[in-house]
Amino acid sequence: MTERKQGRRSAQDAENTKRQILMVAADMFCTLGYERVSLRNISEQAGVSHSLIRHHFGSKEKIWHAISDELHKFMGNYLHIIIDNLPEDTPPNERLYLFSVRLLAHMLLFKKPIQLIADAVRQEDALFDYFIDRSGQLEALVNNMVEEYNDEHPDTQVKMWELKWQMIMYAHGAASLTPFLTETWSDETDDINQCLLNHWQMFNQIMAARFQIPESQRLNPENVCDLIYPTECFTPSC
Repeated sequence: MTERKQGRRSAQDAENTKRQILMVAADMFCTLGYERVSLRNISEQAGVSHSLIRHHFGSKEKIWHAISDELHKFMGNYLHIIIDNLPEDTPPNERLYLFSVRLLAHMLLFKKPIQLIADAVRQEDALFDYFIDRSGQLEALVNNMVEEYNDEHPDTQVKMWELKWQMIMYAHGAASLTPFLTETWSDETDDINQCLLNHWQMFNQIMAARFQIPESQRLNPENVCDLIYPTECFTPSC
């Protein structure tokens, strides 16, 4: 019995170590870029030996793959949360509107996915291909809403990739060009959260017009955080 408990504890310790390595590596890849991060850098920041990292993951690329897998899993779960919280009997245009603006709000505060994919574009094709190849499951969650909307609005059909591209542009702009973001509203505020809200409102207006949402039904939060569903892995601190 004692040996079994020790075995479970050892396995849990190993999982905790791997999780710590991934969290540290994800932060470093997002802030420094894949090319500038080495296994030795990760081991120093994570407080574990270089050989232990190699034991768990084998290479820097395998660590990147593991982070990509975890982010896809997390985002897939969050997309489900958004969809599950959409009011029942909501028309397709409202569903797509609410889904889009709530997802962008999350992307503005949880920046790792957009930072990771932006860095992957600058690196090896294999990294970008790996990330994109695992995006299909996320797209499948949205396809039904897009098809329902297009069936009801044949004259103003929407392409899922165009909608996705708009979200990527707005999320990436805020994440990678933050000084320009704050400068845009520097005559009004020096609060980054207010700047993010103003940025989100620009997207909100575009989506509301695109999906013919009346003014009375448009979201108008006081803070981007108000649009986020807290999860075990991410709860915004603003």
